[in-house]
Amino acid sequence: MTADSVAAGDDPRRLLLDIRHLTDRVRRDQRLTYVALLVLAAVTLVAIPFDWLFMRVHCDGSGCMFARRGMLYYWPPALLLAYAAIAVSYVRAARARGLGARVAPYAITGAATAVVFTAAYTAAAAYFPTHPPFGGGPVPFWWIVLDRLIAPWGLIGLALLVLARLERNVALLGFTLGYLVLVLLVLPTTDGMRLPGWAVPSFMSATTMQLRLSMTPAQLVIGVALLAAGIAFARARRSQR
Repeated sequence: MTADSVAAGDDPRRLLLDIRHLTDRVRRDQRLTYVALLVLAAVTLVAIPFDWLFMRVHCDGSGCMFARRGMLYYWPPALLLAYAAIAVSYVRAARARGLGARVAPYAITGAATAVVFTAAYTAAAAYFPTHPPFGGGPVPFWWIVLDRLIAPWGLIGLALLVLARLERNVALLGFTLGYLVLVLLVLPTTDGMRLPGWAVPSFMSATTMQLRLSMTPAQLVIGVALLAAGIAFARARRSQR
């Protein structure tokens, strides 16, 4: 037997803990969660006037039909630019620390969601006016949820799930799950929010304005939710330094 002492710095367990601590620190430093959330909040809020201005409304004796053309004009390029800006921010932050960035899967997912939305919206606009789903009868809730999922706000949530996985960010995962519940199950993001006093009577000059107004509250709630989360993550990041 020997009585040689081992320095703390040479202890394999201590070295392993130090490596893990350093890895966690680097991972936290690479997180720009707040940037992604703030960019997506800005994109969501700017979408409101586009949705308002480019909505087409047609009313007759049987009621009113509307087409949200502004969504198609605005969201595909807006999503592509947003995810490109987020990816550039992550790459610059990583290079400033002499590290690599794992943001490519997130950027690819974001770009793919823009393509999916464009294809789904174009196909629906061309097919459903002459072929109403379910024969024009009651629409099941699962169909409504699917419709909300492939809308821009639902696709933002799917991309945030990818970002939470890349960052191994439990806080972002928790927010994203709550966000998806909000946009898929709570807010009427695709058919408008009928607030008290906002009834839509036929053959009135205010019908178009009321329809446009009914689409605004859900978008405001989503934009504010993303904005509040972005501010919260930014403050948490500063407090950790």
